[in-house]
Amino acid sequence: MLNWPFERPGDQTIRRRCRGAFCSSLVTCHFMRCSFGLTGGIASGKSTVGHFLEALGAKIVDADRVGHELLHTSSSVRRQVVERFGTEILNAEGEIDRGRLGTVVFSDPQRLRELTLIVHPVLIAQVEELTAELCAAHPRAVVLVDAALIYEAGLANRFARILVAWCTPEQQVERLMAKTGLSRQDALRRMASQIPAEEKRRRADYVVDCSGNLEQTRAQAEALYPELERLATA
Repeated sequence: MLNWPFERPGDQTIRRRCRGAFCSSLVTCHFMRCSFGLTGGIASGKSTVGHFLEALGAKIVDADRVGHELLHTSSSVRRQVVERFGTEILNAEGEIDRGRLGTVVFSDPQRLRELTLIVHPVLIAQVEELTAELCAAHPRAVVLVDAALIYEAGLANRFARILVAWCTPEQQVERLMAKTGLSRQDALRRMASQIPAEEKRRRADYVVDCSGNLEQTRAQAEALYPELERLATA
């Protein structure tokens, strides 16, 4: 749920080594030269593709997992979110309930923008730093940044290539409802906050069709991986 639109952090700078050259300004060269973007519509099969590629040897940076950690720690991000959205988003243990928070922000675009402005400066900095560290530690590895809204955020040109996990819109609705228990209306509302699946498919460098069964998806990931390895070591 936290793969919401990215906002650039102000003037923060991270310096890391990128294949022999020092980079700064939020390690942009790591995105463009050292990593691949893995994206797709909500409930499209993106995480499944990521798991298959990881099993083949890819190094994964999961933007959603980073976002989860930010909300479930004592960080300033969590504090600001609770201050902005109120204690009604907390569960009985005092933790942020992402379901409750999602209900609030996906019903009001302005509230979604407010959440984005709080979370994403820190989220992006952490994702970029993790990516830079992986690229430095594994300079010939396939490094994938798994993030749902790469196109919406205008980040596609920072990556060597973009992989899009795709299934039909109706499959997205059905899978999202089954996974989350959302109503059809709420599922459609969340899908509407993203670029349509067909548009992402059109823009992609590579498409993994997740409309079939898991073995069909796995076979596509296995067929694609040697090409990613070739690009990563070029």
